[in-house]
Amino acid sequence: MIAILLLVLSVLLIILLTVRLKVHPFLALLAAAIFFALFSGMSLDDIVKFVNDGFGVTLGKIGIVIVLGVIIGAFLEHSGGAYKLAEVVLKVIGKKRVHEAMGIVGFIVSIPVFADSGFIILNPLNKSLTKRAGLSIVGTATALILGLMITHVLVPPTPGPIAAAGIIGADVGLVMLVGLVIGILSLILAIIYCKKMGSKHFIDPNPEVTDEVIQEKMKEAPSAFKSFLPILIPILLIVGKSIMEFNLPEGQEATGLIAFISFIGSPIIALIIGMLFAFLLPKKWDNEMLATSGWVGKALADASNIILITGAGGIFGTILQNSGIADVLADALSGANLGIWLPFLLCAAIKTAQGSSTVALITTASIVAPLLLTMGFSTEIDKALVVAAIGAGAMVVSHANDSGFWILTQFSGIDVKTGYRVYTLGTLVVGTFAALCVYIASFIF
Repeated sequence: MIAILLLVLSVLLIILLTVRLKVHPFLALLAAAIFFALFSGMSLDDIVKFVNDGFGVTLGKIGIVIVLGVIIGAFLEHSGGAYKLAEVVLKVIGKKRVHEAMGIVGFIVSIPVFADSGFIILNPLNKSLTKRAGLSIVGTATALILGLMITHVLVPPTPGPIAAAGIIGADVGLVMLVGLVIGILSLILAIIYCKKMGSKHFIDPNPEVTDEVIQEKMKEAPSAFKSFLPILIPILLIVGKSIMEFNLPEGQEATGLIAFISFIGSPIIALIIGMLFAFLLPKKWDNEMLATSGWVGKALADASNIILITGAGGIFGTILQNSGIADVLADALSGANLGIWLPFLLCAAIKTAQGSSTVALITTASIVAPLLLTMGFSTEIDKALVVAAIGAGAMVVSHANDSGFWILTQFSGIDVKTGYRVYTLGTLVVGTFAALCVYIASFIF
């Protein structure tokens, strides 16, 4: 109980420092992490270790991806390619359907692509679409990340759902089918929610860029096809890697062409290739673009803030993961007779406590697996629904200890307070709705 109280106080401390006192989020997250660690009784040596591990491991996974994504975004923006993309997409979908477009794109992309990477890749397109349509970045960016999150937690071959299916012993194909149906219903609600929130909270996606500037850039912009390549190529490579590895027999090592596709399909290599395609966008090449004072230098200066904050979020999450708070919540809930709601609530509690959806999915599946027969879940559809319930819980709720929260807010220019009001609440609303869909399906099947 003390650990849960400390978690609540830590989150309140982050909000107080960032919103009220205007402290930089890096310092706020670091302070909250150390506050929780000290008062939860961690040894001083462990605190130092977890601070180093949390920062290093998090940035080891996502740091270079952030840098490469920012460089691609800079070339798309400065060359005019992003606005050419926006013009083409808006002609197809209409100016009033940007939320739908970003939600659906996110939903599809995150099946094979990690949600954070997907957001970074698609962020330039989203910003340019939002700017051209005169909409708030709050609604469209949240639609994109919720679309990404829905399939990230519900649909294999994303690592979390496929691991949970393996632990539960569920049929992966059935889990995929159930996840897609529940996911599509959840996406519809997410888009409605994001449109509503976008109308309440207006933030310009690029306030320094006026219509005159856009029109000027459009004159020198590359073709739409060329502009799509830096975004499309990395996605196709990552998808190809996922398909190859998914069909590889268990225990068999990748060799030859499969090994090569796995290499170029890893997010870092895929984005390096995407960056090289981005270098083809300017009509007139100037080496100054790659200099400290050029497009790359300015992009990396912008990325430094995002990297620091993401790393600090990793520190907070790692300290929470090693504090034992997930075990406390698991013990408190595992004895309750809640039916299909038990895996959802258990996973939601663990996700909220330590930040990682994948960790929450795997931990909850490991706890629930031995209880399946006792809970009355014995058929294949029962097991698939349990995995879906766990996945729904893995959305609830995203806040300061989740790297996705900081990637959304920092890449989109959304302040922390609005991030909590819109995205954190959105993960609660959409995740709970997904669980309700699973509950209704459990009666039908």
